Amino acid sequence: MTRREAPIRLLMIEDDRALAEMVGTYLERAGMTLDHRESAEAGLAAALGGGYDAVVLDLMLPDGDGLDLCRAIRARSDVPILMLTARGEEADRIVGLEIGADDYLPKPFNPRELLARLRAILRRRGADGAGGRAQAGETMRFGRLTIDRAARRVLVDGETRPLTGHQFDILCALAESAGRVLSREQLMDRVRGEALEAFDRSIDVHVSRIRAAIEDDPKKPRRIVTLRGAGYLFTRRQDEGA
Repeated sequence: MTRREAPIRLLMIEDDRALAEMVGTYLERAGMTLDHRESAEAGLAAALGGGYDAVVLDLMLPDGDGLDLCRAIRARSDVPILMLTARGEEADRIVGLEIGADDYLPKPFNPRELLARLRAILRRRGADGAGGRAQAGETMRFGRLTIDRAARRVLVDGETRPLTGHQFDILCALAESAGRVLSREQLMDRVRGEALEAFDRSIDVHVSRIRAAIEDDPKKPRRIVTLRGAGYLFTRRQDEGA
């Protein structure tokens, strides 16, 4: 079968009940089910024990900070997390991405865009049945670095290096174009299927986290090199002279 028999199960942690009901009704039309929790405490318990395909997390909660909740979920689960925020500060989005969120969406938002972003996250994880671009069993090796796309694992010297789902897909996109420069816009388009928003620096945050995971010295990267004004280059020969 090419599609899942069970519907996509989502958890929304949001204290605005009316918003959650509206989102739930919209997503049901797309074949998804949405459970709702109104507090950080209830949301954490559900996220860790509910077997959800993705979590939609508001940063402003009555009993806790959404960033702390995101950190707590990520410490014990790799479930995809999409942040919702009414805060206009870019710093909040960057912190959220740094601690493990896969994507973000500022409030107010169009439900259609929320659905599109959720589908992109699920497609990257293979949860929507599409399986993404990677073929099962494909493994890419670059010196001491191994990228196992079937298992969605990254290893250096045989040791697993943790990455979020979004970071794994960014790394795959770079590796597939090894030896060629990809601009931020090209990279985001390949990973998320849409052009990078103006002044959106989230891709830089993700690359920084990838480097922290796979580089011997993230301050002097050998695997992912920045070409100022052009973009990123994933090098073919990474361990020569190391």
